[in-house]
Amino acid sequence: MAWAMADLDTPHTVTNGPLHILWRDDRLVAVHKPAGWLVHRTWLDAHETRFVMQTLRDQLGQHVYPVHRLDKGTSGVLLMALDPEAARAVTAMFETRLPRKSYVAMVRGWPPAHVRVDHALKPDDAPQDTEPQQAVTCFQRLAVMQIDVPVDRYPSTRVALVKAHPETGRRHQIRRHLKHLAHPIIGDATHGKGAHNRWWATQLQQQRLWLHAQQLSLPHPVTGEWLHLVSDCQDLRLNADWCQLLNGWPWQWDEATIIGPP
Repeated sequence: MAWAMADLDTPHTVTNGPLHILWRDDRLVAVHKPAGWLVHRTWLDAHETRFVMQTLRDQLGQHVYPVHRLDKGTSGVLLMALDPEAARAVTAMFETRLPRKSYVAMVRGWPPAHVRVDHALKPDDAPQDTEPQQAVTCFQRLAVMQIDVPVDRYPSTRVALVKAHPETGRRHQIRRHLKHLAHPIIGDATHGKGAHNRWWATQLQQQRLWLHAQQLSLPHPVTGEWLHLVSDCQDLRLNADWCQLLNGWPWQWDEATIIGPP
C-alpha cells in the first residue's frame, strides 16, 4: 500500500545541522525531533546530554522558545517560537486545542479499525484526590502483522500500526489511551509489555518508543494562514528507523491507508 503525504503550504528546508529544520520564518521554526532527545533539560533525566532547545539555539545563533512538548522517546514534528510574542500566541492556541496533531504508533495486538477513546486522565504524579481531566483521542488502524513467534504465552505475536489524533493534550495521553485499549505501544517501558518490548528491540536492533509525531497543523500567529508541518515516516533522511519498520516487514495494509493530514 502506498503512503500519501500532502505538501506544506509554504516552502520548507532541511538543514545539515544537528537538527533537521522542517520549516522556518522569522517568528517560528519547526524541527524534526529525534527519538531519545529531551526538549529541554530536566532534573528528572539528569544524565541526558541531548536537548532540542539548547542544540537549536546554538544551531540558529538565537534564543528559542518552547510552545509544546514531545516525550523523550517520541520522534517527529516539534515547533518552537523565535520571540516571546509568537511564543505566547502559539501557546495560547495549544491551550484552546486549535492545533491539529496526528501521530503514528506501532502497538501490541490488533485494535479496531476506528475507535474514539474518551477516558479522563490525571497526571501520573498527581495526588490521589486530584480530579481527572477530560482526554479524547481518535485512533485509525493502518496495518496489521502476525508473526509466528511465541513472544509471550501465545503461539504467535500480533502488532498493528495506528494513526492517532489527540483532541486534548494531556501528558502521555496517546500512550495511556492505548494502554486503556489493551494495545500498548511497542517500546513503552511504562505502559507496555516488557517481553514484547525486548523482542522487538532485538529484531529492530534498537530500543525506542515506537511513537512518531507525523504532522502538526495550526494557523500562523501573524498571517493566520494554516501551516501543515510534516515529518514523513518514509523520509529516509529523517526516519530511517521507521523506513526499516514500514518497508522491511510483512504488513497487511488496511484499505486507503494514508499517513498524512487529517
